[in-house]
Amino acid sequence: MTSRITKWGKASPWYVKLPAKVTLTYLPGGRPLARKLGVFNWGPMLTANYAIEGFDTHRGRALDPARREGFTCLEVGPGESVSSAVVACARGAGKTLLVDVAPFASMDLADYQPIIGALSPPLDLSEVSSVPELLSRCHAEYLTSGVASLRALPAESVDFIWSRHVLEHVRKSEMDDLLVELRRVLKPDGAASHTIDLEDHFEHSLNNLRFSDRVWEAEWLAKAGFYTNRLGYQELLRRFENAGFAVDVVGVEKWDSLPVPRDRMAPQFRGLPVDDLLVSGFDVVLRPV
Repeated sequence: MTSRITKWGKASPWYVKLPAKVTLTYLPGGRPLARKLGVFNWGPMLTANYAIEGFDTHRGRALDPARREGFTCLEVGPGESVSSAVVACARGAGKTLLVDVAPFASMDLADYQPIIGALSPPLDLSEVSSVPELLSRCHAEYLTSGVASLRALPAESVDFIWSRHVLEHVRKSEMDDLLVELRRVLKPDGAASHTIDLEDHFEHSLNNLRFSDRVWEAEWLAKAGFYTNRLGYQELLRRFENAGFAVDVVGVEKWDSLPVPRDRMAPQFRGLPVDDLLVSGFDVVLRPV
C-alpha cells in the first residue's frame, strides 16, 4: 500500500498533489498518514551521511579553523531530527542551538543510533535513555518557537549558523524578522552558511509561481506543508544585505530553460529577469558588516 501510493505521488502532476496535500493537512489523522506515506517530509536528517556531511560542509564554510573547539552553533529548521546536535558535539561544539517553528523532530532514541554509530571519532552515548537526555549530553537546546526563540537568545552569542533547504520555507512576512535576529545573535567574527532551494515542492519546478499572493499566502494554504515564500535569488540577496550581512554566493544551480512559461505565472513574477527565474537553488555564506 505505502509503495503504491508513494509512487503515485511521485508520478502525479502538481495540480493533483496540491489538493491532496491540503486535504491531508486538515483531515483528522491526515498529517500522520501523510508523513508515513512520505507526502510531507521535513528532510532526510535521520540519514547518517546526510547529517554528518551537511554539518561538516557548513562548518567548513562558516567557521574559522582556529575555532574548532568550544564553539556555539545554531541550526535553523532542524526538521524531523535533532541529529545535528550529536554531530556538532562530536566535532567539538561547546553548545548547539536547534531552532524550529514547531516540535517536528523524532523523539525516538532508536532513530539516532545509526548516526551515533557512524561518527568518527565516536561519542560514548551508551547510557543515554531518551532524546532529551541525548540533547543534554550533547550540550544542545531544542527551541521550537521560531523567531520568538531567537529573540530570547543573547546578542553576539553564536559562532556560526547554518541551514539546509529551510529559508525558502520561512513565511514571506517573517523573513526579515528572522534575518534581523540571526544577525543579532551572530558574533561579529561569526558567519552563517545556508543552502536554499528555489524549486516548488510538487515537481521541482516553478509551479508555485502560478498563484497570486492572495491565494498563496492565505493561512489555509501556507500551513499545508508545501509552502515556499517564493522570494527569488536577487530578492533574497537584497534581504540578506538589508539585514546587515556581507553576502558571498558560493554555488548556484540553474535550469537550462524556464520550467514554467512566463504567461502561466502570476503577473507579479512575469516581469522578473530570466536570469533570476532560472536559478533553482544556491549556497551562500553571510558575515556581519
